[in-house]
Amino acid sequence: MAVHDDCKLKFLELKAKRTYRFIVFKIEEKQKQVVVEKVGEPTDSYEAFTASLPADECRYAVYDFDFVTDENCQKSRIFFIAWSPDTSKVRSKMIYASSKDRFKRELDGIQVELQATDPSEMDLDVIRSRAN
Repeated sequence: MAVHDDCKLKFLELKAKRTYRFIVFKIEEKQKQVVVEKVGEPTDSYEAFTASLPADECRYAVYDFDFVTDENCQKSRIFFIAWSPDTSKVRSKMIYASSKDRFKRELDGIQVELQATDPSEMDLDVIRSRAN
């Protein structure tokens, strides 16, 4: 599975310049490559991010999560989320699962990985607990 250059460029912009809050990636089966489907503005909420993931199709996503530690320090963590809802097609789940590690290696700087099959597995409380 190839990775479109735009995926790496947008990820670097998210990581270095914080140009985006999130990026949603999809696999274009005909071209056999991972492409950027959607980017979120820095002001976008976590709800806007979760709303951009289709209910019945797999996706990869990167989310830049800002939080304050118990010591009152402002921090951020870059999450890689493999979204694979139960309702998606079996073939799609297999393609996304088999391509995930290779795609993730292309994105240097992922700090936390999360696998989610329904929205409750990636709600804000889960993100918060994994960020620390």
